[in-house]
Amino acid sequence: MDFQRLILFVIFSMSGVFLFQAWQKENAPPAPPKPVASIATPADKKGDVPAGTVPLAGSTASAGSAPTAPNSGEPGAPAVAPVTGGELLTVKTDLADFRINTLGGTIEDVALKFHGDTMDKTKPYHVLVKDQTRMHVAQMGLLGAGMPNHYTLYTKVSTNLDMGNADTLELRLSTPIASGGKDDLVYTFKRGSYVVDVTQEITNSGSATIAPTAYFQLQRDSVATGMSNPMGAGAFHGPVLYTEAKKYQKIDFKDIEKGKSGINTARLTDGWVGMVEHYFVDAWLPKAGLPRDYYMSKATGDAYLAGFKTPIGDIAPGATAKVTIPLYMGPQEQDLLKAAAPGLDRVVDYGMFSVIAEPMFWLLKWFHGLVGNWGWAIILLTILIKGVFYPLNAKAGRSMGKMKLVGPKLKEIQTRFADDRVKLNTAMMELYKKEKINPLGGCLPVVVQIPVFISLYWVLSAAVELRHAPWTGWIKDLSAADPYYVLPVLYAITAFAQSRLQPPAPGMDPMQQKVLQYMPVAFAVMFIFFPAGLVLYWTVSNILQIAQQWQINKMLEKENAAVVTALKR
Repeated sequence: MDFQRLILFVIFSMSGVFLFQAWQKENAPPAPPKPVASIATPADKKGDVPAGTVPLAGSTASAGSAPTAPNSGEPGAPAVAPVTGGELLTVKTDLADFRINTLGGTIEDVALKFHGDTMDKTKPYHVLVKDQTRMHVAQMGLLGAGMPNHYTLYTKVSTNLDMGNADTLELRLSTPIASGGKDDLVYTFKRGSYVVDVTQEITNSGSATIAPTAYFQLQRDSVATGMSNPMGAGAFHGPVLYTEAKKYQKIDFKDIEKGKSGINTARLTDGWVGMVEHYFVDAWLPKAGLPRDYYMSKATGDAYLAGFKTPIGDIAPGATAKVTIPLYMGPQEQDLLKAAAPGLDRVVDYGMFSVIAEPMFWLLKWFHGLVGNWGWAIILLTILIKGVFYPLNAKAGRSMGKMKLVGPKLKEIQTRFADDRVKLNTAMMELYKKEKINPLGGCLPVVVQIPVFISLYWVLSAAVELRHAPWTGWIKDLSAADPYYVLPVLYAITAFAQSRLQPPAPGMDPMQQKVLQYMPVAFAVMFIFFPAGLVLYWTVSNILQIAQQWQINKMLEKENAAVVTALKR
């Protein structure tokens, strides 16, 4: 039948594409190193970046590279003579170690204690990092004549850099303002939180009123992080913006290079701006009501800016003003994201079937709360899904079971009308009607469960809760491929056994039957590159389907035997 050939063509085409993409990712040569990026400063005009930069490598700022401004309204105008370097301060909290440079107060490194590196789980994952090959930092400063920025050297005021058993820890840096007074950078760390409150506190000791503008930005390179995606579309990495008007927006690096970031340049009083990568996010989260101007731009080299500016207002002589902006730097754990800011949980990308994936993750998390293991939670979720689809699967199973029972009658009809296609189809349809069989009933459950399969794939790929999560024995990471290919082999065995319980579709020639018999092998090869949790789901689903189909076939055989006995009487 043409419909059957179409299904086979689609399945094999998709399998071939996925398999080829996965093979390319596994065997691709390492990418050449990106040019080392430079640290840039936001311009007073939205989106503009001045030519002056400071080299990334090391922690020194040479006199020749410090930015200068043609007028006092431009950013980056140094309040003091260019400096030669800063001190790296390591702040220890219960969740992470933060490295902050007194040069500009830039947060240069955040090492997460409970999330291992992608390649080496014994080492911490660095959600912010700055070295010779990577750059992803958080910066802040003031705009205005003689105001300090992230090229300005600050002095450490605090003495304690270890949270210990305390609930909070405060780090204070200070620098003088050219017009008189000082600017204090205050970082407030809280126990059990990946949110750091960053405060710009300006004291005006001069004789004239000042009106500085504060900026808070993230700067990173375009290097992709995280595990590869066998289905082709890797997790998004790059700048993101959330506003009440446009909701969640992902901005591609290439669009920023072309000046097509698409962000609203009008002054807003809501939203947040951040940088997203696989499993992790860092974002500035200004409070609602605070006026802000968002910007995104290309800096020197392989570096991109995403941030916002906010006016602090007039500060009279002798007065002090401050603005505090929370900064989230951590994993994409949905409960933490929802608590941090409205819409921040949107950074967890579940793909096109998020409406199914979100409740599926909720159920998976609930099962995990019961059993304490994500692998067993996946198995329980699989049982639940099979239970939900049981009426549909049972109906389809009865249809397939009846197809097997009427197999001899179908062969007799095919032999009788071998030379007349029209009569053959008519006779077959009459037989289906008489026996109450839907010849395509077995396809419907598969078609309906495809969105569930894809949704679970994205849950396993996007949920940081399952990252590096072990199941049992050799499965140490359910979000990664089975290292010994045990689950793909088990899947192939169960899929082959399942196919043996199903009769061949009517009208299918021997070649098509052979193709369907070897489909489990093709899918098993493809599943070598898929997350182990997904293959576990599919294997358990096959086992449950085999048990259900076997029970249905036995029941139909008894019903058929009873009918034959009754007719003989």
